[in-house]
Amino acid sequence: MGLFARSLVFAVVALAAAAAAQAQGITATDAWVRAVPGQTSAGAYMHLRSAEGATVVGAESPAAGIVEIHEMAMEGNVMKMRAVPKLELPAGKAVELKPGGYHVMLMDLKAPLKKGETVPIRLKVRGKSGQTQDFEVKAEVRDATAGGPSKH
Repeated sequence: MGLFARSLVFAVVALAAAAAAQAQGITATDAWVRAVPGQTSAGAYMHLRSAEGATVVGAESPAAGIVEIHEMAMEGNVMKMRAVPKLELPAGKAVELKPGGYHVMLMDLKAPLKKGETVPIRLKVRGKSGQTQDFEVKAEVRDATAGGPSKH
C-alpha cells in the first residue's frame, strides 16, 4: 500500500472515530489542568455533556504514565480522594469535573507541565449502544493558583 493510500485509510479511520464521538453527542468545554511546580501529578478539570447519555470508563494521556477518574468526597471530617471505575454522563445534563469533586488525575507525569501548554486527554466513553469510543480533550495548563476556566 502506497503512502497516499495509507494516509487516506488513516484519514477515513480518524473521521469515523470523530463521527462516532459526535454520534454519541459528547462535548467537553472549559478543559484545563492545574500545574504545580515539582509535582509528579496534576488534576484535569472540564465540563462534559452527552446528548444521549454515556459513561466515561477510562482515560489516558501521553503526558502521564497513569490516568484515572477520581472523586473527592468528605468521609467523616476528612476529605478523601479515590479512583472511580466510571463516571456517568446523564443525557442532556452537564457534569462538572472540578477541584474538590470529580476530576481526571494525571499521575507519573512524563515531563513538568508548563503554563500555556496543551495536554491531550483521551477519554474512553461507552455510549448507550454499549460500544466504547475514544473522545479527545485538549486541556490548557494553568498555574497552581488557577481555580477554574479562564475568562479570556
